[in-house]
Amino acid sequence: MDHGNQSFVVEFFFSGLSNSYQVEITFFVLFLVLYLLTLFGNFLIISAIHTDPHVHSPMYFFLGNLSFLDICYSTVTIPKMLVNILSDKKTISFKQCMSQLFFLHLFGGIECFLLIVMAYDRYVAICNPLRYHVVMSYKCSYWLVASTWLAGFLHSFTQAFLTYQLPFCGPNNIDHFFCDVHQLAALACSDTFVIDMFIIANSGMISVSCLVVLLFSYAGIIITIFKIRSSEGRQKAFSTCGSHLLVVAFFFGPSAFIYLRPPGDFAGDKLLSVLYTALTPLLNPIIYTLRNQEVKAAIKKLFRNKLSPQQSKFINTN
Repeated sequence: MDHGNQSFVVEFFFSGLSNSYQVEITFFVLFLVLYLLTLFGNFLIISAIHTDPHVHSPMYFFLGNLSFLDICYSTVTIPKMLVNILSDKKTISFKQCMSQLFFLHLFGGIECFLLIVMAYDRYVAICNPLRYHVVMSYKCSYWLVASTWLAGFLHSFTQAFLTYQLPFCGPNNIDHFFCDVHQLAALACSDTFVIDMFIIANSGMISVSCLVVLLFSYAGIIITIFKIRSSEGRQKAFSTCGSHLLVVAFFFGPSAFIYLRPPGDFAGDKLLSVLYTALTPLLNPIIYTLRNQEVKAAIKKLFRNKLSPQQSKFINTN
């Protein structure tokens, strides 16, 4: 393959998570279970929100979109990793590698912006409840979600375009289990300092902007919550915001460490990557289900409609 008159790499080889076949088989079973649970949990939330009119509000519309993104995000990396574990050679073609990088940053970027939109939604609901349905109308909600997709696409296109411009003439061994910018930049046959700085600046601008919006939103939310006289009202507000903050911490923590530091190998990169590509998409539905009574009720209602009267009675008693 002649790419930029310098690149002859047609495929890359992954190192995977371990050199031991027995350990890799253990990882295969573990990640297969995690992936199936991720699909089940997030599809369950999407179905419950779609079928129950009581949760047809902007907050749950955003939550349904978050579940959809979690499904897409984990699907970008986990199935390919599972296939490679069972293969003699852990390979990916050049075009597939670039596609994986693009969609990884597309869905990751959209989720980043969507979490900010969800923080703003909670800010309006708690700090200005009387105008909530005016400010967060369905039309506004659709436009906000559309804007997260546009912003995520611009971020992903920038990352993928800069990486695609790099010349790859060997070696082609990626010390990871999926394609990402830092690992690919390390394999380039030219000086990547400028591109590395652009990549870090792009990720840094997004992370800092999101952090500022989050801080201002939750500063206003916390001040307003402490003004609520009803202890039940304060507890409900804290519960809703607590779920969102947990999701934000699980998503932003590992990804910020990986993408905001200077390029270079770090022993914990694979572990952190597992956290935000495999565990976080699974934890999100669990966090929102355990801490949100409306979601619990919608899921129970969904099961009641699908099960026999005797089984439905059992669910109602629990």
